[in-house]
Amino acid sequence: MVSTDRLLAFAAMSLLVVLIPGPSVLFVIGRALAHGRRTALATALGNVFGSYLLVVAVAVGVGSLVEQSAAVYLGVKLAGAAYLVFLGVQAFRHRKELRVTATEPSSARPVRPARGDLRTILDGALVGVTNPKGVVFFAAVLPQFVDQSAGQVPLQMLLLGLIPITIGLVTDTLWGLTASATRTWFARSDRRLSLIGGAGGFTMIGLGLTVAVTGRTD
Repeated sequence: MVSTDRLLAFAAMSLLVVLIPGPSVLFVIGRALAHGRRTALATALGNVFGSYLLVVAVAVGVGSLVEQSAAVYLGVKLAGAAYLVFLGVQAFRHRKELRVTATEPSSARPVRPARGDLRTILDGALVGVTNPKGVVFFAAVLPQFVDQSAGQVPLQMLLLGLIPITIGLVTDTLWGLTASATRTWFARSDRRLSLIGGAGGFTMIGLGLTVAVTGRTD
């Protein structure tokens, strides 16, 4: 199917690309700072799920359309940027609620609907699937490592796509755990926790604005 040398070459390329912090990494960090470890882990899982949807899209030919059409690419990029800004604004607005959930006993906490894990995973998936870095990588780089003569090209892409997805899951999880551990220290002070919650919100807002104004423009 896919030769060992192609697998190793693509794994090396994927590692280099994943290690460069992009929207997914910064999003996980922002969510960890704003909401803690559980949300960070769910966000990381959603991110890789969304990223693999890009692999599937490329495998069935949609990825080439996004890469070749400036209008489609711009639409995907702006959609992801707008959602990042929205989540950042929400995190900043509710930053003071973090001290309640982190410091008060459960009996004293106000009863309000909790943000479910599924919703958090879907948030991460939306950011992952609209990540311009992922769109370009999977649409432009992934096909170069496929052996056309071996046949079953879509299946080759799906298998190769598992490599950066696995690497991304590991690194995003580590980023999330590290950021949430820092948040635990901030939780010892109401003021510090409120500040870190606001910082997480600002991180996501800044990331959204950065995504909106960078990347391909032709």
